[in-house]
Amino acid sequence: MSSWTRWHGPAMARLWGFCWLIVGFWRAALACPTSCKCSASRIWCGDPSPGIVAFPRLESTSADPENITEIYIANQKRLEIINEDDLEAYVGLKNLTIVDSGLKSVAHKAFLKNSNLQHINFTRNKLTILSRKHFRHLDLSELILVGNPFMCSCDIMWIKTLQETKPSPETQDLYCLDENSKNISLANLQIPHCGLPSANLAAPNLTVEEGKSITLSCTVAGDPVPNLYWDVGNLVSKHMNETSHTQGSLRITNISSDDSGKQISCVAENLVGEDQDSVNLTVHFAPTITFLESPTSDHHWCIPFTVKGNPKPALQWFYNGAILNESKYICTKIHVTNHTEYHGCLQLDNPTHMNNGDYKLVAKNEYGKDEKQISAHFMGWPGIDDGFVLFHKIPLDG
Repeated sequence: MSSWTRWHGPAMARLWGFCWLIVGFWRAALACPTSCKCSASRIWCGDPSPGIVAFPRLESTSADPENITEIYIANQKRLEIINEDDLEAYVGLKNLTIVDSGLKSVAHKAFLKNSNLQHINFTRNKLTILSRKHFRHLDLSELILVGNPFMCSCDIMWIKTLQETKPSPETQDLYCLDENSKNISLANLQIPHCGLPSANLAAPNLTVEEGKSITLSCTVAGDPVPNLYWDVGNLVSKHMNETSHTQGSLRITNISSDDSGKQISCVAENLVGEDQDSVNLTVHFAPTITFLESPTSDHHWCIPFTVKGNPKPALQWFYNGAILNESKYICTKIHVTNHTEYHGCLQLDNPTHMNNGDYKLVAKNEYGKDEKQISAHFMGWPGIDDGFVLFHKIPLDG
C-alpha cells in the first residue's frame, strides 16, 4: 500500500509520460526504413550496411510525409531506380540528394507531385541517360549531375542547353561517353540534327469585343521535330485546339471579359528544350457597376464604388437628378486599378444637411453604360434631428 502511495499522483503521471515518450520513439524508429534516420522533416540514409535497395518510404504510422522537406541518401550501391510513386507522398520536399550510390534510372513522372523541389543532387551515380521531362514542371535552383557515365546522345543535350542558359553557382564539369567509350566534355558536345525548337504564333488583332470569337494559328519547327501544345493558363472562355504535325490552331468562343489581359502561348518542345510565342488578349466590354454602397466616414466622407469596363469608363455623378459639378470639396477618387476594374469613391469634405439626397453614378464607354443610385442622409436639419445619419440604398429598374 505504501508503494502505491509513493507512485501515485504527480510521480505516476511523470512515469506514464516517460513511457509514452519511449513508445513514441519506438514507433518512429519502426516507421523509418532500415539504414536510415528520420525526423519530422528529414530522412537521412547514409549507412551502406545493410543499405537500402528501394527508395525510402515512411510507414503510415509515422509522421506525416507531407512534412518531409529534405531527403539525403549516400553510399547506397544497391539503390538503382526511382519509381513513379516513390516520392508522391513527399509533396513538401525541397531538397533531394542521392550521391555515391547506384542510381541508374528515374521514372518520367517521378517528381510529378513534388512541385516544391528546389535542389536536386545526383552526383556520382550510374545514370547513362536522363530526360528533361522529369524536371520541366519544376522551378529548380540547382541540378547537380557530376560524375555520371552519361552516353553521348541527343537525349542529354538538354543538360548542355540548361548549363548555357541557366548556369549554376558552381560550374559543373560534365562528360559523356561516345561510341568509342571516350570521355567527351558536354560543353563541347555536338550532335547532328539535335537543336532547340522554335514556335511562331500568327495572331490577328487580339483586341476583341466580349462575346465574340477568335482563332489563333501557330507553326513550330525543329530537329528533332517538336511537339506543339497551347498554354492558356486559367482562361475562362470556351476554347478548343487542333494540331496536325507542326501546325496548330486555337479557337476561343464567346469570349469573357474576365479573360482580358490573359496571356496565351504556343509552345514547341522536343528532347533538347522548348520555345514559346505568346500574345495577350484584350477584351472590350460595356461598363458594370459591381459595387455601390452607403457613405462611410474616415478622414473624409466617401461613397465607395467598383466599376468594371474596357475601355476605361467615363464616370458621371448626379445629385438629386442633376449633374453633380465636382470641386475640391466633392470629387471622384480612384484608389485601386486592377486592369479593367476600378475601385474608388465619391469623396465629400465635411458634408452637411445640404448634401443629403440621392446620388447616382453613371459609367459609360463606347460599348454601353450602367448606373446605380443610393440615398444618403449625412446630417439632420439643425434643431430637428442633429447627429442622425440615415443610409438607404435605392434600387433602379433596368
